[in-house]
Amino acid sequence: MENLVDSPKGKLIDDKFYFPARVYYEDTDAGGVVYYANYLKFAERARTEFIRMLGINQHEGLATEDMFGFMVRSLNIEYKAPAILDDLLAISCEVLNVSGARMEVKQEIFCKDKLLVTLTVQLAYVSLNRKRPVRIPDELVKKIENL
Repeated sequence: MENLVDSPKGKLIDDKFYFPARVYYEDTDAGGVVYYANYLKFAERARTEFIRMLGINQHEGLATEDMFGFMVRSLNIEYKAPAILDDLLAISCEVLNVSGARMEVKQEIFCKDKLLVTLTVQLAYVSLNRKRPVRIPDELVKKIENL
């Protein structure tokens, strides 16, 4: 059976990638407001689609003998306003810096024109078997720099 639906896609506008997300009941607390930890899930999905948009198949990195992938090293998040049930969100990804095994990404979550959340995420590119950071492949660095 063929796929009945396409995967959601974001789009690149200037140097930022934007990914859409809808707030569902499961994302909210008893008051219909997005539970604070769920903003991390929205941001993770946007970063995953950003990497996919760059032409990098993360599944292939996991299929190699050494298994490689990005892991969150640190994160700073600032909540400015709440999202509520049924809101349509736009989550941005903007690479601030890439060097060695590290990539710094700024993300913002909007509802319409209102900024709700700002995140700064430090990612480490890691050999998952060795549990050690490794240099980000030149191919990926070039794709990021060409944005």
